[in-house]
Amino acid sequence: MAGVSSGKSRFMGEINVVPLVDVMLVLLIIFMVTAPMMVQGLDVKLPETDTGALKQSDELLVLTVTREGKLFLDEFPVEVGGLADKLAGITSRKPDTKVYLRADKDVPYGVVVQVMAEARKAGIANLGMVTEPEKVPPPTKKKAS
Repeated sequence: MAGVSSGKSRFMGEINVVPLVDVMLVLLIIFMVTAPMMVQGLDVKLPETDTGALKQSDELLVLTVTREGKLFLDEFPVEVGGLADKLAGITSRKPDTKVYLRADKDVPYGVVVQVMAEARKAGIANLGMVTEPEKVPPPTKKKAS
């Protein structure tokens, strides 16, 4: 009776991957839904220009000027008068910090220049300007006559 089982069950030596795949698919869907919500900064209408994209770095500060003229350092509100001190404190601890200015296109030029002057006072030598890519209309197809 070599082919007859004795009633004892054997352990399966294979890994059941179906629950693992289910969990991974759920996590993938969660990350796909939440990733667009993790955008840094505030919603402003940026001017459009014909420049390349920014290279991302670990040490990055974004100054945002809203349409109402409110100033934010990353997402924290800050007064224009205290901006130089805050930037100087941050850059003294992290000298490789890059600062980018995002200003709504409807903000008066004088406000933008004032923010730039405060950044210059803090010792920021290179201040990047963030813009939107210029929207170029698609070429029109000519009909053959």
